[in-house]
Amino acid sequence: MNSTPKAALAVGVLATVLLSAAPASAEGPKVVTTDNETPVLYDDDQGGNASGDDPAIWVHPRDSRKSIVIVTAKEGGLRVYDLESRERQSLKATKAPRRDGVEGRYNNVDIAYGIPLGGRKVDVAVVSDRYNDQIRFFAIDPSAAEPLREVTAPDQAFLFSPDRETVGEEHTAYGLAVHQPRPGEAYAVVTQEGATTLATARIVEKNGGLGYADVEKLTMPSEFPLPNGKTWKPCEEPGVLPHFEGLAVDQRSGVLYAAQEDVGLWRVPLPLGSKEPKLVDKVKDFGVEDVYDEETEECAPVDPNASGFGGDRLTADVEGVDVYYAGGATGYVIVSSQGDDTFSVYDRQGANKPLGTFRIKGVKGVDDVNGSDGLTVTNRPVGRFTKGLLVTHDEPDTGANVDEERDATNFSYVSWDDVARALKLRVSTKPGNDPRF
Repeated sequence: MNSTPKAALAVGVLATVLLSAAPASAEGPKVVTTDNETPVLYDDDQGGNASGDDPAIWVHPRDSRKSIVIVTAKEGGLRVYDLESRERQSLKATKAPRRDGVEGRYNNVDIAYGIPLGGRKVDVAVVSDRYNDQIRFFAIDPSAAEPLREVTAPDQAFLFSPDRETVGEEHTAYGLAVHQPRPGEAYAVVTQEGATTLATARIVEKNGGLGYADVEKLTMPSEFPLPNGKTWKPCEEPGVLPHFEGLAVDQRSGVLYAAQEDVGLWRVPLPLGSKEPKLVDKVKDFGVEDVYDEETEECAPVDPNASGFGGDRLTADVEGVDVYYAGGATGYVIVSSQGDDTFSVYDRQGANKPLGTFRIKGVKGVDDVNGSDGLTVTNRPVGRFTKGLLVTHDEPDTGANVDEERDATNFSYVSWDDVARALKLRVSTKPGNDPRF
C-alpha cells in the first residue's frame, strides 16, 4: 500500500487556494420540480435503522424500462427501486463474509459494468461497508424477483484499519465511486471517515466471488494557506479531520471529483498521485475561524461577521457528486450543497467553470428536496425519463404521510431535461457518451 503525504501536495495546494477563486453567480438558484419519490425510510428500531444516504442508477442494456435505482440505507442495508420509485428489494446489512465479520453499515454505492465473474461478465453494485472497513459486491440480475445477490469474496483486507479493534473506531470505508478505465477493468475509489485519505482498489475475482487488490492511497490536505498569510484548519470534532465523502469519476478523462465536506470540490487525476489535485470550488466559509463547542457538539465562528475566502455557491457540507456526459469532452459535474439545499453545476471541460445552481421543488404531493447527501445522474433514457435521470437523497423527508417525529429520509427522481432547460445545458442521450455502456 502506497501513501503520498500531504507535504508532497503543499506547493500545488497553495497555488490552488490563492488562484482558484471562481466568478460570482449572477443570480439565485433556478427551480426544477419532482413528482416522484421513493417510500420513506425511518432511522429507528421500528424502521430497521434505515437512513437513506447514496443512490446509483443501473441502466438496463436492452430495455431501459427495466433499469433500477439502488440506494444505501446504512444500518438498514440496501434498497432497490424501479423507475416509478416503487420498492423491488430490501436487503439487510448482513455480517461481512469474514471470520470476524459483523453486521454492516452500507454507506455509498456505485455500479461496475461487465466485471468477469465465474466465466461470464456481470454488472455489480459496489458498496462501502463502514462497520467492516471493506468493500462489498452485489451482482445485478434484472430478471430475478430480487435483482441483487451478494458475491463478496471471503476475508477481504481492511481498507484503512490494521485490525478489527481499530475498525471499531469507525475511521473506515466511507465514500465510494467506481473507475472503469477499460472494458472489464474496474477500481473502487474509497474515502476514509474522519481522515483525508483517498484510496483506490482494483476489483478482482477471488475464490468464486469478487474482492479487491493493489490498494493505493493518497493523503489530501487538512489545512490550507490563505491569502492573508495565515493557515486555516476547518473546525471538526476532536480527533477528526475534514474528510471526503461524495465521489464521482469522469470515466472518459480519468479524473476523480471529490467533495471534501467542509472545504469544497476537488479535481484529482487518477491514478492517485499522478498529477497535482486542484481545488475547483470552495465552500462559502472557507477560511473562517471556527471553534468547537463540546456542549452543542457544533462549530461556531469566532467572529460571526468574518467573510473568509470562500466561493459563493457551496454551503457546507459539500456532499453528492456525479458526472453527466453530453458527448465527447462536453458534459457537467453536479454537486449537492447540503447546507442550503441547492445543487451546483460545473463544466466537465477545462477549469470546470461554474454554470449555475438549482433547487428541487416537490409537486403533486411530493416534498421539496432538503439536506441532500448522495446523488446520481445518467444521460441514458430510462423509462419515462427519456432525456436522462437525476436521483438525489432527501433529508428530512416531509409530507402528509410522513411521521415527522421520526428521522425520515428518501430519494427523489428528477428529469434531466428539467435541469437542462432551467440552466440552459445540453441534453444528449447517445449510448457512447458514457464509455461504460
